[in-house]
Amino acid sequence: LRRCSPLLVFAAKQTLTFASLFLLADSLSPPVNVTIKEVKAKSAVVSWDIPEGDPVIGFAITQQKKDVRMLRFIQEVNTTTRSCALWDLEEETDYIVHVQSISMSGTSPLSEPLRFRTRKEAETQASKSKDEVTMEEVGQTTQLRAGELIIIVVVLIMWAGVIALFCRQYDIIKDNEPNNNKDKAKNSSECSTPEHPTGGLLRSKV
Repeated sequence: LRRCSPLLVFAAKQTLTFASLFLLADSLSPPVNVTIKEVKAKSAVVSWDIPEGDPVIGFAITQQKKDVRMLRFIQEVNTTTRSCALWDLEEETDYIVHVQSISMSGTSPLSEPLRFRTRKEAETQASKSKDEVTMEEVGQTTQLRAGELIIIVVVLIMWAGVIALFCRQYDIIKDNEPNNNKDKAKNSSECSTPEHPTGGLLRSKV
């Protein structure tokens, strides 16, 4: 039998290695549930999920203005994050975003395109002002409630003191009633006149 040359064996091994890498890269699924949130005039946040079992070590995001060929490419590896902030956007502008997963063997296919539109700067400021006013109102309401609770506690303490004082005075008055009745009876007996028999004749001794 004829033996293969070492160079041919090495080349065959390299070919198989690269083929397996491409196969793994092709088997990597694209991110799913790609959504956009916290959309403002000049920023937004894109988030996604990874299919279970994919050996993902990073992500890549392609950002593009609608009807414009220029792209912005964002890539990050050695991370498990599932969201990314988009910055330096233009207000009232339509954007298209794709997300890819990155593994040791390569990148996944692009996710489904996600389209969104940034808001007006005035709307963002109005929303921010509304949130600030709401927080101030919440703070004022909390202060008012704390003041009301303090007033209620003070009033309850005052009522408790008044009730305790009334009960004490009532006990003192109740304890003094028997003595007052005895004094009245004594005074009435001293002021009464002795009774004299009537209808009889007085006789004098001779």
